[in-house]
Amino acid sequence: MRKKNLPNHQDLRQTESGGWRKKWKGRIPVALLFPNSYHLGMSNLGFQLVYDIINQHPDFVCERVFLPEEKHRPLSIESHRPLSDFPLLFCSISFEQDYLNLLRMMLMGAIEPLAEKRLPHQVAAGRFPLVVGGGVATLMNPEPLSPFVDLFIIGDAEPLLPAFLDYLKEKPMEHERQDLLLKTGETFSSCYIPGHYNVSYKDDGTLEHMTGPGTLPERIRKAYLEKPSVAGHSKIFSSETEFADMFLTELGRGCTRGCRFCAAGFVYRPPRLWSAEKVVEALKNRPKDKSRVGLLGMEMAIPSDLEGISEYLMADGCSLSFSSLRADALAKVGLRKLLAESGLKSVALAPDGGSERLRKVINKGFKEKDILEAARFLFDIEVANLKLYFMIGLPSEQEADLSELVELVIKVREIMLAVGRPKGRLSSLTLSINCFVPKPWTPFQYAPFASVKDLKAKIKYIKKSLAGQANMKINMDPPDHAFFQAVLARGDRKVGMALLSYVQSEKNWRQLFRQLDVDPDLYALRERKENELFPWEILDHGITKSYLWQEYCKALEGRTTVPCDTSKCKRCGVCVDELKDTGVQ
Repeated sequence: MRKKNLPNHQDLRQTESGGWRKKWKGRIPVALLFPNSYHLGMSNLGFQLVYDIINQHPDFVCERVFLPEEKHRPLSIESHRPLSDFPLLFCSISFEQDYLNLLRMMLMGAIEPLAEKRLPHQVAAGRFPLVVGGGVATLMNPEPLSPFVDLFIIGDAEPLLPAFLDYLKEKPMEHERQDLLLKTGETFSSCYIPGHYNVSYKDDGTLEHMTGPGTLPERIRKAYLEKPSVAGHSKIFSSETEFADMFLTELGRGCTRGCRFCAAGFVYRPPRLWSAEKVVEALKNRPKDKSRVGLLGMEMAIPSDLEGISEYLMADGCSLSFSSLRADALAKVGLRKLLAESGLKSVALAPDGGSERLRKVINKGFKEKDILEAARFLFDIEVANLKLYFMIGLPSEQEADLSELVELVIKVREIMLAVGRPKGRLSSLTLSINCFVPKPWTPFQYAPFASVKDLKAKIKYIKKSLAGQANMKINMDPPDHAFFQAVLARGDRKVGMALLSYVQSEKNWRQLFRQLDVDPDLYALRERKENELFPWEILDHGITKSYLWQEYCKALEGRTTVPCDTSKCKRCGVCVDELKDTGVQ
C-alpha cells in the first residue's frame, strides 16, 4: 500500500516547474540516481546542477530516479522507466547512510551490484550498465562503494562532466568494459577506476598499500571549478521538497573558517566564495513568481558581500531564507535589515561546541557573546523558532563542557523570555544534539568516536539538566546510528562488501560484520596514528597529511588557527600547487 501523502510519479511531475523533457530517440539514456527520497534529493542543489549539465548535452537524455518504497521497482520520474532501460547509471551520494540505499536500489532494479561481475560484459542496458559515482560522500571517501561502482567522478561537475560526456558518446557500445574503464582513467585525471587498483592489508587490519597500473595516477586529483560564469542556482521547483518554491543560490564552495570537524571545509579547498556580481547574476535567473530566496553558504560568506546581495534583494522585493547562519555575521546592519523584513519564522545557529573551550578545540571562531547577541536580535525580529545545533562526543569533551552547554541554552532561553514577554508573544527554542562523527580529510580523522555508552550518558545528563523548561524541544541523534555512520565514514572495501551482505540478509549489522571478520570498533573507536595509511588517501585534495596532524594536536591543546587567506596562505598545501580545473590528463 502506498504511504499516505507520498505522491506517485505522475503526481510528482505535476508538482514541478522547470526541468527537462527530452525524447530518447537518437540519444544515450542516463539514469541519475539519488538513493534517498524525492523530497530530500530535489532539495539538493548539486543534484539539480548535475541533472541540468547532462541534459544540456544534445546527445544524452537524463532522467531522475529516487529510492522507492519497499518492494517497488525504482522508476524514473520523467518517463516511468526501470533502471534496466538505461546503459548509464550516474549515482549522486551525499550521505554515508545512502550507501545502503544505493545497493537496495540496484537489487530492486535487477542490476548486478558487484562491479567485478559486470566487468566481463560490454556496457549496455539491462543488468550490466556502467555505474558512475559522485557526490560529496565520494569526495570524502569512495572506498566503501568501490566494489559496486565502475568509476567515480571526483570533484566539481562543471569543469569535467561535459568533456566526460563527449568522451562517453563515442565509447560505451564499442569497447569492452575493462578497456573502456582503463582508457577513461588514462584520459581523465579526476576519474577514479577502483577495479584497477589493488588493496592489501597488514596483520592488524590496517591498510598496507593501494596500487594501480603505471598508466593510471597513483592518487586522484579532484576536478576544480575556479570561477563560475554564474553562481549555481535552482533549476526545478516543486512543492514536494524541503525548500518548496524557494529559489536557491550558492554563495561559493568551501569555507575559510577551518572548523576541524567539517569535511566540506577541507575537501572543497581552496575555499571559493563567488563574487556578489556572480550571485546577483544567478538571482536574475529566478522566475518572476519566486520572491523568496535561499542563500546556501551564509555561515561562511563574507559579511560585506552579504550586505551587497542584501541590498539587491531588498530593492527587488525579495525575502530571504537560509539553513544556518554564523552568529557573528549578524553584526552587519544591511543583513540585519533584510532579515528583519523577510518575516523569518525559523532560524538556525550552530555553536557546535557547547563550551568556550570546545569552540577553541573545534576552531569555531566565535564566542558565547556572539551567540547571545545573535539570539537577541532574532527574537527581536519575532523569529518564531530558534534552532541551536550542538555536538557531543567531541575530542577532549568533559562534563564541564556539557554543563556550560546547558548554561548557554538557559541564557538563550532567558533572552527569549525577556524579549517575548513584553510583546505578549513567546518564541520557542529547539535544540538539536548530534553525536560527533570523525570524518576523512579533517584534523579529526585521527580522533576516535565516543562510545555509544558514553554518548547515551551525555544525552541523559543534558535531558535531565534541561527537564521542565517550557517552550523548548530537544532532538537527540541516536548514538547507535551515529556509531554506524562512523564505521561507514572511515570504511574501506571490506566494509562495502559487508554492507552488501547486510542489505541482502537484513541481519543484525554488528553481528554480521563480525561474522565476516569486519570489526566495527577498528573503524570507529580507534584513535588513528600519525602515519597510518587511510583508504581515502587514494584521493589527493592537495592537503598535506602533516598539516592535518598538526591541526589535530593543536585541537587537543585548545589552540586555534586563523581562517584561510588564499592570497598568501600556504599552510595546508592546497595553494602550493595550482589545481587542474578540468580533470583531464
